[in-house]
Amino acid sequence: MCRFNSHEPSDMPPLEKRSVRLPRLTFVTRILFALFLFGTGIMTMGFGVNGYPVGDPPTELDQFMLALEKTGYLIFWVGFLKTVAGGLMFFPKTAPLAILMSLPYAFNILLYVIFFAHQYLVIGLLDFVACALLIYCYFDWYRPIFAGPTTASIQDSSGGEHAL
Repeated sequence: MCRFNSHEPSDMPPLEKRSVRLPRLTFVTRILFALFLFGTGIMTMGFGVNGYPVGDPPTELDQFMLALEKTGYLIFWVGFLKTVAGGLMFFPKTAPLAILMSLPYAFNILLYVIFFAHQYLVIGLLDFVACALLIYCYFDWYRPIFAGPTTASIQDSSGGEHAL
């Protein structure tokens, strides 16, 4: 029978006691970020299905997006994951997972607007800052990821305990 050693203090609060920092700001940011991700995710999936709209003549940014489009599935699946993350972010219990799902997208968009699409810099910065703020606010939920291994004990058939 395996059980955790109850003699050692735990650094991780149970799920019921994990708090959210700055709850009002977190709620507003989470809902706005969820709306942004969900809406732009649907739009991006549309680009994956219908093609990316380009100007005449195509700009360097348009040419970059057309090159991404030629990969076939990339744009659609990015949009799909944005939509799923945005949808999950509407619900408090799934928000921590959704925030982690959106982090690679937010970081990628930050790099994209810095290096390619300078005209969208404000939107890209707000996108990344919202994700970073939400990670900070939900950090108690992520603390177990960074925690060291816990000591568990196994009770053998003779009743003695052995640490793992």
